[in-house]
Amino acid sequence: MTVPYHDPTTQKGSRFSISAARLGLPDVGLISFGEMMDQGRQIIQAVSIPIIADGDNGYGNAMNVKRTIREAIRAGYAGIFLEDQVSPKACGHTRGRKVVPRDEAVMRIKAAIDARKESGSDIVIVARTDSRQAISFEESLWRSQAFADVGADVLLIDALASREEMKAFCEIAPSVPKMANLLEGGGKTPILNPTELEDVGFKIAAYPLSLMGVSIRAMQNALTAIKSGQIPSHGSIPTFEEIKEIVGFNSYYEEEKRYATNTDQGSLQND
Repeated sequence: MTVPYHDPTTQKGSRFSISAARLGLPDVGLISFGEMMDQGRQIIQAVSIPIIADGDNGYGNAMNVKRTIREAIRAGYAGIFLEDQVSPKACGHTRGRKVVPRDEAVMRIKAAIDARKESGSDIVIVARTDSRQAISFEESLWRSQAFADVGADVLLIDALASREEMKAFCEIAPSVPKMANLLEGGGKTPILNPTELEDVGFKIAAYPLSLMGVSIRAMQNALTAIKSGQIPSHGSIPTFEEIKEIVGFNSYYEEEKRYATNTDQGSLQND
């Protein structure tokens, strides 16, 4: 979940979560560009809030980055993350992170800005660096400033290790909003709530494991109950009527009535 200005009305299409939910595999570079874009299109069609794509490292060189941006625009994304990891890339809070050289990292962001301009789009470019863990905190600050200089809309240093680092990050390129990426349950970055993050200087926050994490635990508990000969308690799951409302049955029925013929009336009334 991505939260701008305390308003949880924007979602991030996290590669970590999509790899886990779609493939049942860890975020270690196994999911493809096509699979990520396909999943994104499905998410965008199902919701009415802005979605930010996880563009990974752009899937190659600067020219690959430009295609990634163009496809994200066609899919309907409101924004996209781009990072400076080498391929295959992985979750920034896991071990063994490596990044490309400075000039290549900056050219990726420049290519993204150019692709947006050439497409006449207003897609938001979130420039992320994983150099905090791969090299040093000082290197991550240098890269973030360079990304801002070439036109990035939002800056993100992944896996910041302390509140002091978070504050120092927010002090560079003051006109460019900063994003926090907070892995609930054990990531490298301290977990702060939205109010605390705003006090530090952040404008956007991603809590990427919250929805997946509570879903995993709920499914585990339900399966454990069924295996032991029980069923989940009524308070732990929505009613069937609530489920139908959530997935859109009622909206479908109302729209269906607009096109009903005389022979359809009886079946619609029975429903």
